[in-house]
Amino acid sequence: MRIRLAENFRALFYAPFYATYALGFYEREGVEVELINSSVPGDAVSAVLDGTIDVTWGGPMRVMKARDRDPNSPLVCFCEVVARDPFFLVGREPRPSVRLAELMGKRVATVSEVPTPWLCLQEDMRRANLDPARLDRVTNGSMAANADALRRGEVDVVQLFQPYVEELLESGAGHIWYAAADRGPTSYTTFYARRAFLTTRSEDCLRLTRAIYRTLEWVHAGDGSRVAAAIAEYFPEVPQPRLAKALDRYQALGVWGRNPRLPRSGYERLRAGLVSGGFVKSGTPYETAVDNTFADLVIQENPTPLPS
Repeated sequence: MRIRLAENFRALFYAPFYATYALGFYEREGVEVELINSSVPGDAVSAVLDGTIDVTWGGPMRVMKARDRDPNSPLVCFCEVVARDPFFLVGREPRPSVRLAELMGKRVATVSEVPTPWLCLQEDMRRANLDPARLDRVTNGSMAANADALRRGEVDVVQLFQPYVEELLESGAGHIWYAAADRGPTSYTTFYARRAFLTTRSEDCLRLTRAIYRTLEWVHAGDGSRVAAAIAEYFPEVPQPRLAKALDRYQALGVWGRNPRLPRSGYERLRAGLVSGGFVKSGTPYETAVDNTFADLVIQENPTPLPS
């Protein structure tokens, strides 16, 4: 039976999800997957709940938010892919080894499209004994608009993901000040579905997870150029050399996990930011929101890597 899998929104840090589909790894596991496009972050939550789609990928923050609204929400995370924060702070001038305290007094444009980047950054600031409320922050611009504002000198620092970062570096209009991945594990993207789906379609969920595990092995065994070639059709507007550089940077930062297990440390770091930023009241306990059954099984299997 086919699995209806929805993307969260189109983003380069989701590269392993696209690669799994493009390389035919789902088919090799004997599971038929229909990849459904989505352009609005979080739009798939309601579709998973009403059964329009079976599985989607996104942040565990979506599962925590759903349970914050309804303690009986059936959503559960399984199969982590993006294990560290894929966002950067890019400034107009070189600032090697920047400290977050140096953001104070600067005009900083943060991500408006999704909440997690700011929620994680404001938690970083709190842990550095800084008050996020005192940051001179631009909150309503898109990443594309903020990158243009940096070029025009209207802001000092912008929060972005790839490939905006690489584009600013290539033109000399921006310099990396801070890679959020350097803070360590922060669970950013997993599959999630209704608990009943994990039960009734357990074999298919296992096959999905095994396909992802093999993709992660494939990604870590090569370089950005190989991944870029596999997923280029999903990003036709990005020159392939830039795509490769962006993917190499993500890989060097450890943005993608080595296996699909969602660790407690990454989940709790995310949860702390969501709570301190007021996104959820207390956050869903790890044991309630996360099911590592399929990840643990495929890790134990240690399947032979597939050739691309």
